[in-house]
Amino acid sequence: MSSLPSVAIVMAILNEEKHIAQAVDRLLQQDYPGQISIVIAVGPSRDRTSAVVDQLVAQHPSVLRVENPSGRTPAGLNAAIAATPAEVIVRVDGHALVPKDYVRQGVETLHRSGADNVGGIMDAEGVTPFQRAVAAAMTSKFGVGGAAFHVGGSEGVALTVYLGCFRRSALDRVGGYDESMIRAQDWEMNYRIRATGGQVWFTPHMRVKYRPRPTPTDLAQQYFGYGTWRREVARRYPDTVSVRYLAAPAMVLTVTVGILLAIVGLALGITWLSVLGLVPLVIYLLGVTYASAIAGRGASRLNLLRVFPIMHFSWGTGYLLGRARS
Repeated sequence: MSSLPSVAIVMAILNEEKHIAQAVDRLLQQDYPGQISIVIAVGPSRDRTSAVVDQLVAQHPSVLRVENPSGRTPAGLNAAIAATPAEVIVRVDGHALVPKDYVRQGVETLHRSGADNVGGIMDAEGVTPFQRAVAAAMTSKFGVGGAAFHVGGSEGVALTVYLGCFRRSALDRVGGYDESMIRAQDWEMNYRIRATGGQVWFTPHMRVKYRPRPTPTDLAQQYFGYGTWRREVARRYPDTVSVRYLAAPAMVLTVTVGILLAIVGLALGITWLSVLGLVPLVIYLLGVTYASAIAGRGASRLNLLRVFPIMHFSWGTGYLLGRARS
């Protein structure tokens, strides 16, 4: 590139006392030779996040703080973007650990591909046995489908990517993040970029360490939310509905109806109806067993046997029953 664009790394954080200093430290080590600033939108946290950010601002001239009174991620990201004139905007989460070449890879890929947004792999990595199982499930096609930012793949055009390295002109063109999208704001943003003639690009050379939820309850709540907000995206943009996104709700519906039929058959003494009703559940459990047996990343097979159903049933139920509230 004949000239290096200015870059702003934007973060919207809430209750990140334990992680924000380490995340910012990684950002300060970036090997990008151009100008970099870090803009942190701070929500009304219940811990010492605000004090930690103030200390980072005092120590590092390139770190800027802005307020995010609502605490909502898209509002915070928009506030951070508005606070900088940078030509390239890189979104990073408050607990993300990025490699030192992350920004450079993003800017180089923007230039090489001509895309409006580029991103890489959500590299799930667990610490506890349960987290390792979640990480294995989140990088499995059986667990989350075939999206490249989860399971990897060749560089090229994509529907969406994890986080993102954006041309400022693309964000200005689509009006920034939709603040009514509490979740799935990345997917929705990338849809509008593509709908206005832009391109989203995946590259395996950009990897972000991601820590999975630590407990079954946290995981269930996370995936119920994912399903709920993916249903909202489908409501707003019906053309985005695909077989991959309908797989989990279809499974939940089929298994639930099957179990009800089995109960009715048992109550009425109709053996064949009970057997038929249990077929969907048996097929699903066989799939879970096989996927658990071949999963890697040092995950416990017993943990995987519960992680897969938690993810699938929570996501599918959220899609079927959840109602997004902005």
